[in-house]
Amino acid sequence: MPLGRWASISHPEIDAVAIDDVLHALADPTRRKIVRMLLAEGDRACGTFGLPVAASTLSHHFRALRKAGILHQYDDGRLRMNTLRLVELDARFPGLVSTVLDSAD
Repeated sequence: MPLGRWASISHPEIDAVAIDDVLHALADPTRRKIVRMLLAEGDRACGTFGLPVAASTLSHHFRALRKAGILHQYDDGRLRMNTLRLVELDARFPGLVSTVLDSAD
């Protein structure tokens, strides 16, 4: 039985993250907005992003970012929180995330 409100979620080991998966995840403008918000403001709960998309669509974006190794999700009481794995990603692919974010939009 899971300890948090939701079922447990899996995250890829950083050495298993493929550059193609990171680039594919960051190709979506909504996902880039999520990453930028996390960069600017730090950890945030899933429901606090205020983006003009349905909750199910937002969940899809979080899952894509998590599976690409870009963010880590964890439960904090009744909230599912999101945090960037930027330090790990920069160690694996130096400057990739910042370059993509600086070049897009």
